[in-house]
Amino acid sequence: MSPTHLAGKHVLILNWRDVGHSQAGGAEQYMHEISRRWIEAGAEVTWFTGREANQAAEDVIDGIRILRAGGPLAIYAHAALKLVRTGSLYDAVVDCQNGIPFFSPLFMPGRTPIIQLIHHVHQEQFSSRFSPPLAALGRFLESRGAKAVYGQRAIVAVSPSTRLELRRLGFSGPIHVVPNGTIDVPAEVGPRAPEPTITVVSRLVPHKRLDLLLGQIAVAASRIPNLRLEIVGDGPERGRLQQLAMDLGLSHVVTFHGYQPNEVRNRLLNRAWLTTSTSASEGWGCSVIEAAAWGVPCLALRVPGIRDSVVDGSTGWLVDTAKEFGSAMVAALEALAAHEASQEFSAQCQEWARCFTWERSSALLAGVVLEETQSLEATGGRSSRSDMSTLVRFELPPGTDLRAILRPTDEVWEGDGQASVLMKGRDEFEAFAVLKQIGVDSAELQPAGRSVLLAGPASAASPAHAVDGL
Repeated sequence: MSPTHLAGKHVLILNWRDVGHSQAGGAEQYMHEISRRWIEAGAEVTWFTGREANQAAEDVIDGIRILRAGGPLAIYAHAALKLVRTGSLYDAVVDCQNGIPFFSPLFMPGRTPIIQLIHHVHQEQFSSRFSPPLAALGRFLESRGAKAVYGQRAIVAVSPSTRLELRRLGFSGPIHVVPNGTIDVPAEVGPRAPEPTITVVSRLVPHKRLDLLLGQIAVAASRIPNLRLEIVGDGPERGRLQQLAMDLGLSHVVTFHGYQPNEVRNRLLNRAWLTTSTSASEGWGCSVIEAAAWGVPCLALRVPGIRDSVVDGSTGWLVDTAKEFGSAMVAALEALAAHEASQEFSAQCQEWARCFTWERSSALLAGVVLEETQSLEATGGRSSRSDMSTLVRFELPPGTDLRAILRPTDEVWEGDGQASVLMKGRDEFEAFAVLKQIGVDSAELQPAGRSVLLAGPASAASPAHAVDGL
């Protein structure tokens, strides 16, 4: 579905930060990149968001109108007042949840399409940031409170892991997977550093668990001569991590670069042999895919979000426990020391990264908005749908308009008279019934696994598009 279907529509984005905020991260970039492309396609986009002391109350960034008010918690009250006063001006709402929902259905006209956008579930993180009473309140608002207010409205999750966590919390409405885009994939990469080099791009915050990585680096450094660890990023954990590196005798191994502009980050990634993730949980591995764009595989713990962004054995390796990490790091670096193996992993990483573009993400989210709009217009309510998806390959009948029969959230790839369609929310029997409607009697059908769901039908359309392990 093209974002042009939103042309002439006015879409409201609710987010606690915008990209101009000093603490903006991947969640803000996600919605900003999509908003920018919706505007290019003819939509009007307004954000209601929080305001730092140095930020203007109103702003325009890349054509996006930004209205700011309130701090990390006060933003929710300010947004509620704005919705009550001006909610009727908007054709659709994307309600971005960062642990605490905006509860926009309470303040918007009843037939306004409202899409919840959720990067990851915060149930376990509340206790690490708040006192027990506030943590309990946060868990209630994100789960039972949100279910009561949003009902069966559509949800967008950035990964199958996040969708699974939401199902475990009891959300029963449609949950669509719309992954992040990433940086442009360079045509050429390398040369790699002569010494074994691990580059990690990360915010230095507790749940990223860089302390765990440093402990395992100490193990690997005793077995890998001249090992280097380059850490790019900043945050409240930096001082503690630097002290830990000194205590572990790693001062000659680890370099803390702090925050760096994209050009410096890219140069460091381009020299790396490997990147790692020891995070406790993520919605998606943005830094993992950015490294993959530079042909750098990732060694990671098998945790939500990260297990989606690493194709085990093809774009990196997943390990189940922290105690395995050091030995797995040694094995990965020894494998990558062979030029042919390094080249093979690099090619597979780049092919995987090419599946994730902001153009595709913006089209997928636009499809969710349109499908929710059509559902409200047709029935006045919302229908449930399966989490199953089916990949269908067939010869395209001449003159067939697939969009006339497919859902707005289905994905289509066409080439050389062949079509590959990722039918969302349909099992193989339902997908075959759709094919019969368009006159297709012979097709290849298979359940879409996690990687195909993330990468789309083009990833499996032909060997030229395929990544091993999909």
